[in-house]
Amino acid sequence: MNDVEGFYELPKGWEWTTLGEIIEPSKEKVNPSDIEETPYIGLEHIEKDTGRLLDCGFSSEIRSTKSNFSNGDLLYGKLRPYLNKVCVPTFDGICSTDILVYSKTCYMSNEYLLYRFLYEDFVQYTSQNVSGVQHPRVNIHTLSRFEIALPPLLEQRRIVTKIEKLFTQLDAGISALEKAQAQLKRYRQSVLKAAVEGKLTEEWRREHPDVEPASVLLERIKREREKNAKGRRKKLPPMDVSNLPEIPEGWEWARLPQFGEVNRGKSKHRPRNDPKLYGGLYPFVQTGDIRHATGILHSYSQTYNELGLKQSQLWPKGTLCITIAANIADTAILGFDACFPDSIVGFLPEDDFCDVRFVEYFIRTAKENIERYAPATAQKNINLRILSSIAIPFPPLVEQHGIVSEIERRISVADNTEATLEANLKRAARLRQSILKKAFRGQLVPQNPNDEPASILLERIRAERAKTPSKRRRGRPRKKNAAKQAELIS
Repeated sequence: MNDVEGFYELPKGWEWTTLGEIIEPSKEKVNPSDIEETPYIGLEHIEKDTGRLLDCGFSSEIRSTKSNFSNGDLLYGKLRPYLNKVCVPTFDGICSTDILVYSKTCYMSNEYLLYRFLYEDFVQYTSQNVSGVQHPRVNIHTLSRFEIALPPLLEQRRIVTKIEKLFTQLDAGISALEKAQAQLKRYRQSVLKAAVEGKLTEEWRREHPDVEPASVLLERIKREREKNAKGRRKKLPPMDVSNLPEIPEGWEWARLPQFGEVNRGKSKHRPRNDPKLYGGLYPFVQTGDIRHATGILHSYSQTYNELGLKQSQLWPKGTLCITIAANIADTAILGFDACFPDSIVGFLPEDDFCDVRFVEYFIRTAKENIERYAPATAQKNINLRILSSIAIPFPPLVEQHGIVSEIERRISVADNTEATLEANLKRAARLRQSILKKAFRGQLVPQNPNDEPASILLERIRAERAKTPSKRRRGRPRKKNAAKQAELIS
């Protein structure tokens, strides 16, 4: 019994059976070099969860033996994690041997079986019954034991028509939701861009003409830092602002070292993954943690013990973390004291002289430009010198606070809208499964008492199998124009 809810009462004319009783995979193989140009389907060409064929390749690109399929055959990916990749192509061709080919027959609707394969109980069944270590696959004999409720052939076709109509409407709604998500992403980007250019606070500046300019603030920070450094601090070279964009009156172009400490994290011990360093009380933040954070970092996946802390450095809560390797210029502000490796730069602003959230928002907007500094290597990275030289538009402190508040107000509205869109997308996925559930319980379309019952259909399938115990091999794919066949995908 494989259904998530077990067996249930079937409509009149339906029958319980197994996949092995009604279909069996073809064993036809073909060498691509033996045929003229013909479409090729691999697992990468099938969209997961939808039954749609996205694209195809061609036999000239393939060298090893492949499976042969014809127009209307059912293709099912048997290799994890592609178990719910299934399609019914409308042309002849060849496919990966990791795809099972179920030939089109006059006894079954392959389109009906396609949707049956996309229903959650089949996906769950196949996911739980794979074998193999390097390339886990579902076994053909395991698939043949899967139990399904079989409707009359004419009802199968009515069910397919109804599913496709409902799914078309559902897909239109999903497309609208996804477009709204894309618009929200662009809106967030436009908010940040307007913020760091001073456009969000134009009205505020008109209402507060006597605010202390950033030049005075930077000079005060400089004196304070020189006093505390006692002559040990390196002087920054002059900044060329001639090619930089215009900024509002009262703002100044500045660099991170002018208003805070900028240093790489530390992880001196080798090897870095030595288990002796881990399992203590001190959070150890890595580039992946930064990448998945949204502004403030509230979680971590690893901790240092006393030995780990000794060979590293503990940065205080409020430090801005900036990745300089792998994913360049991902940012997050520590919500707790933590260590991190030298693939992350820490920026700690001077107390009460800078709003670190403003700096974090700016680096988000400058991320693409920062990445242009990275050398064209397999592992892109930038160094501390490059990061320290980046020009940052620096507003008066009170305006920094105002900009941050306005950003967070607008982003909060966008986040709430995003949550609603996500909920609706999940609801659409549940609705898709609900439609399939009704379809395979006989509740989606009305039954017709004049339909040939599934019991007779099964008898005909058995009789046909008894006459041809071994599947007759089909010939090679017909030599059609491959480009015309490929056009049938779209």
